[in-house]
Amino acid sequence: MTLSEKKRLQIIASAEALFASSGLEATSMDQIAAHAGVSKRTVYNHFATKTELFAAILEAMFSKVDQGPLITYDAARPVDQQLTDIARQEVAMLASPAFLQVARVAFLQLLKDAALAQAINKPSMGCLRYLEPFLKEAVADKALDITDSELAAKQFVFQLKSLIFYPLLYSLSDDMSQHEYFIEETVKLFMARYRPLA
Repeated sequence: MTLSEKKRLQIIASAEALFASSGLEATSMDQIAAHAGVSKRTVYNHFATKTELFAAILEAMFSKVDQGPLITYDAARPVDQQLTDIARQEVAMLASPAFLQVARVAFLQLLKDAALAQAINKPSMGCLRYLEPFLKEAVADKALDITDSELAAKQFVFQLKSLIFYPLLYSLSDDMSQHEYFIEETVKLFMARYRPLA
């Protein structure tokens, strides 16, 4: 690792600590430079704005989130069992401390800063990396009857988010005892909508 790369990581770590304690707006680039033990010019050489720096922090945090392996459709297994596996993997990510930390750090700032939202407009995370192709393969195998795989994938994930992720994000509930029940009900609802007619 070069000296420049080490300084970049120092800046990101210092900014993350300061943003977490004081917020983005209340933290100056001077404070970040002092905390990181580098010059203000060095900070600006790596990050032209605080928005760029904040985006880099979120990227670093996202990289620590365990998204689980890609799951491919298996014609030899019942599709509802496979969807249950996918839902469990998604819930493990959504309820993980690493993912919740990213969401809590980012949420309010993203509402205020459209440029930041564009800067970290990530490719799909979690099961959305592979769920649409999975569903298309299940349709081709006549295990599901779906005309809009993109919408169906979002319906599946957003149901889990509404029942599990958002209550955790907003500290409305920290009860994880019902997660398996929510997973089972989400799969049942999905299958009721997309099971092929006999």
